[in-house]
Amino acid sequence: MAATDSPAQTNRAAGLGVLLAACVSALVVNANTSAVTILLPAISQDVGASVDTLQWAVTGYMLVGAAVIVTSGALGDVFGRRRIFLGGLVLFVLSCALIALSSAAAGVIAGRMIQGAAGSTILACGMSLLSVGSSGAGQMKAITLWGAASAVGGAAGPLIGGLLVGSTGWQGLFWIDALIAALCIPLTWFTVTESRDPDRPRQIDVLGTVLVAVLLVPLVLALSEGSSWGWFSLPVIVCLVVSVLGGVGFVFVERRAAAPLVDLQLLRNRVLVGAALAILLVAGVINALMYLLSLYFQDPNGFGMTALEAGLATLPAAAAMIAITPLITPLAVKIGPRYAVAIGFGLSTVGCVALAFVSPSWSYGAFVLPLIVLSIGLGLANGPASSASTSAVDDDQVGQASGISNMARYVGGSLAVAAAATVSTAATDGRDTAVGLADGLGAGAVLLALMSVSGVALVLLLRRHRAERAAAVHLAAAAAATSHTIPTRPQPATTGGPR
Repeated sequence: MAATDSPAQTNRAAGLGVLLAACVSALVVNANTSAVTILLPAISQDVGASVDTLQWAVTGYMLVGAAVIVTSGALGDVFGRRRIFLGGLVLFVLSCALIALSSAAAGVIAGRMIQGAAGSTILACGMSLLSVGSSGAGQMKAITLWGAASAVGGAAGPLIGGLLVGSTGWQGLFWIDALIAALCIPLTWFTVTESRDPDRPRQIDVLGTVLVAVLLVPLVLALSEGSSWGWFSLPVIVCLVVSVLGGVGFVFVERRAAAPLVDLQLLRNRVLVGAALAILLVAGVINALMYLLSLYFQDPNGFGMTALEAGLATLPAAAAMIAITPLITPLAVKIGPRYAVAIGFGLSTVGCVALAFVSPSWSYGAFVLPLIVLSIGLGLANGPASSASTSAVDDDQVGQASGISNMARYVGGSLAVAAAATVSTAATDGRDTAVGLADGLGAGAVLLALMSVSGVALVLLLRRHRAERAAAVHLAAAAAATSHTIPTRPQPATTGGPR
């Protein structure tokens, strides 16, 4: 029989064990994710592979995450959330060890793809454990802390990664992450109570998960290799055909699944669709920009920075995004979420256009203002979009809506990084010079500007949505929005909350 929240449970706080396990693991996963782009030049030099090849360490992580983020939550509902969360932690530890011990690109990329499954599982099930372990105001406090931990991890990742490259080698990040994740295993085992959703069908949409991969992997492969293969070559055409067939097959399967990965009926909700597209674009711009800047800053033809210096160089962007957080929800309430999103993408466009004019004569100081402007813009667009994705649906649909928005975040990151890397490489045209490097970054910035300006049009889909009044949880939701969508109102304990 499904449990229900009694009046006495209205403000039930999360236990210290589940709070620590969920928040610490979320911090580690997000720090690991944001640090990897800073490590790519060091990994490239150590394993003897090009950075273009190691791009798959970034896109592969996101591709697997997109396919697994919803499925892992469903597995937790059926087989036990603590059990699947523990499985995610074990997989994360093993993936860290595989990456750190790898002497070739294949091991690093394979480890990162495994890590994508582990990381998305930890985030989805960690949030579910908090949702079932608390209720009411206590649940909102727990989720606020989880969101803050996620935001801190994402912001600190590049700096931590840069610091460790100079002191322990790039492998140090993965060994330390493995150690922390390993410590979360006994903490979870001894302090977290197992829970399931007795009302959920026991079927798992495995075929839907596979078809997400069938749709995305060939598409990213075509984006990554199209420039070298030829955009109208047979391999690219085959990849695109397979991707389209995967998409058609996904829709066919989801319409007939007993417990679909994505409830296609939700896609009739214009606000949810608009919010998910905004999240996809923001994630794409952020991840692609950090990828391009990390390589430019550390390249000898650029600034020739160390990994630590490159990590420090990204701080203005992270600081601007954090600084804008307290103002996002009040501004969205005052002017409306659609205008906040439109203004945000407008600012992002301005910042990206400025970076498109980069030249070898630029000093680092010339990057600071455009980075601050576009980061403020992305934060302003991302916060209201993330909140709208869950507040625009009924309570019993929040989990599915959160899953859709989180999947969009992974998809946007993988596609944009692949596309930006291809555009940058094509513009460089094999020139190992300062001019070639600047042209590559400028071309990538043009792509990101086009993505940003397209986000302004989402005002049409978000026009009927009204923002909720600002509370602490909204600040945490806005801060964590670059890595995960979290709910801004309490969820029933048996549902496990969002994915």
